Amino acid sequence: MRLDRYLSENGYGSRKNVKILIEKGRVRVDGETRVRPETQVAPGSAVFVDGKPVEASSGFEYWLLNKPAGFVTARTDGAHRTVMELIPSKKRDLSPVGRLDLDVTGVLLVTDDGALNHRLTAPRNCVPKTYFAELSDDLPEDAAKRLSVPIQFSDFTSRPAELEALSKRSARITVYEGRFHEVKRLFHAIGCDVVRLHRERFAGLNVEGLREGEARRLTEEETDQLRRYGLPGGKKENDAGSEDPENGAASEKTENGAASD
Repeated sequence: MRLDRYLSENGYGSRKNVKILIEKGRVRVDGETRVRPETQVAPGSAVFVDGKPVEASSGFEYWLLNKPAGFVTARTDGAHRTVMELIPSKKRDLSPVGRLDLDVTGVLLVTDDGALNHRLTAPRNCVPKTYFAELSDDLPEDAAKRLSVPIQFSDFTSRPAELEALSKRSARITVYEGRFHEVKRLFHAIGCDVVRLHRERFAGLNVEGLREGEARRLTEEETDQLRRYGLPGGKKENDAGSEDPENGAASEKTENGAASD
């Protein structure tokens, strides 16, 4: 395995960030300083960064699921089928990244990389989440303007959201925090209730090519993209958004104990 990939998969950041570590001479492999990212790391090699040993993981898995309605975003549940039943992996320590309500469909990430899961669900990292919503009532003419400024709720003040009206009763909305039912509460605040909600994108990823209920492994490029959130020099507040309220960011309580749509 390439040295840059080895370090990235063991928690040292994106491939771009670890290449900087390597090129600065901060990495040693089997007692030798290595400055080339393409250096091969053999099984059992001793790798050190800044003099500290790298604890190699067994290899994280990163999955992208097109979540169907009727599945609970949880590892186990006594009443409903869970999204974990849809992930074709033998690993038992995989967890959803944030949450989507039972009736919400679309993009859901699943991984056993706890550090990345935490970064992607921390509101301060502004991971963008985009939803398609069908509504019970006509959108006000000034809906986009009203949602583009913070709204005060009883338990939090929302970050500005981006709204694109698609018809009188449908819209696309992008949110940047992980709050309890944030998307639904934002629409309710302007006089509309959500009838159907589908997450189209999460941190730039979409479910194009996946049927409902299907999942696939992320590519190296996609995992590198995700690792940029919450790292020095990486994605920051207002870069794209943060936890998605609707997606069930992991930072705030939801029906299942974490943030959700």
